[in-house]
Amino acid sequence: MKITIVAGARPNFIKIAPIIKAIEKKQNEGANVFYRLVHTGQHYDKNLSDTFFDELNIPKPDSNLEVKSGSQAEQTGAIMVAFEKELLQNPCDLVLVVGDVNSTMACAIVAKKQNIKVAHVEAGIRSGDMTMPEEINRIVTDSITDYFFTTSTSASENLIKYGVDETNIHFVGNVMIDTLYQNLGRIFEPLFWNEFQLETGNYIVLTLHRPSNVDEEQSLIQLLQGIDKMADGKKVIFPIHPRTKAILGETNLELKNIHFVEPQGYLNFMYLIKNSFAVITDSGGISEETTVLGIPCFTMRNNTERPETQSIGTNKLVGISIGNLVKLFREFLQKGKKKSGIPELWDGKASERIIDILLQK
Repeated sequence: MKITIVAGARPNFIKIAPIIKAIEKKQNEGANVFYRLVHTGQHYDKNLSDTFFDELNIPKPDSNLEVKSGSQAEQTGAIMVAFEKELLQNPCDLVLVVGDVNSTMACAIVAKKQNIKVAHVEAGIRSGDMTMPEEINRIVTDSITDYFFTTSTSASENLIKYGVDETNIHFVGNVMIDTLYQNLGRIFEPLFWNEFQLETGNYIVLTLHRPSNVDEEQSLIQLLQGIDKMADGKKVIFPIHPRTKAILGETNLELKNIHFVEPQGYLNFMYLIKNSFAVITDSGGISEETTVLGIPCFTMRNNTERPETQSIGTNKLVGISIGNLVKLFREFLQKGKKKSGIPELWDGKASERIIDILLQK
């Protein structure tokens, strides 16, 4: 079996790393399986891309489509044009896509139009919010996928509601958690750890990148000022996304507690998360990692495609209002951590299950 694996953005790299390891393990056992790794170039900042290949021991891509940025349509179109040429030059039996970025949808469409089977890792998750580009990417990808690999029973149920044949749905667990478990022994302090006098449990990690939180400068400033005040002397480490940094420009915010740092590599970032007091984010993936690590997480969104991080894990959905965040954060300070657990099959073996299933197809 020849598999083309597609990666385009930071979350993709974290998800493909254990899949590649699972394939290589099968190769060492004599299985007739080969892979070709295609990087679309959707994320091209070194700290959002190249660093992850080095840190997670992912082989250098066999091909980099180098599409870079642009509007949703420009980027998607550029990926499709480049990936079509890639598949014509390097035929395969299966295209494996992960997550919900533009690369995921674009490469799935191209593969199906060339009559190549598509496997979608992290299939079936839904936020119900059609204003999110990721939600459209999920729906389109799942509408043409052949093999669906889900992280939760709720994701599998979503697919069944859409009319997907149950025999093609495989609840395997979470490959992001595979990567987390495989690297917990390798995480290490970022360079600024001593500079900011950080200690385990004495700081908050903040990440923001969604348009609803960062696209309007004044509302972003008010949000940051509110978080700064709410922190009440506790340091807030904010690895700022290049896009968010550009929106703020040279504005002097006079923040007392929030410290801006560059985007972090995986090993540094996981060290920050694991040793934090709490996390404030608008990322879905981070709420999965905090759930496994037992770190309180406050997600600044009105919805989530990962409900298990709330029902079982440490995640609290707080909306995009600074007032609601302050209210719920104060409740957390008064009551302490909520009782939580780790979702079913988030055990570090999802990637092995995926490859075992594909080899039976």
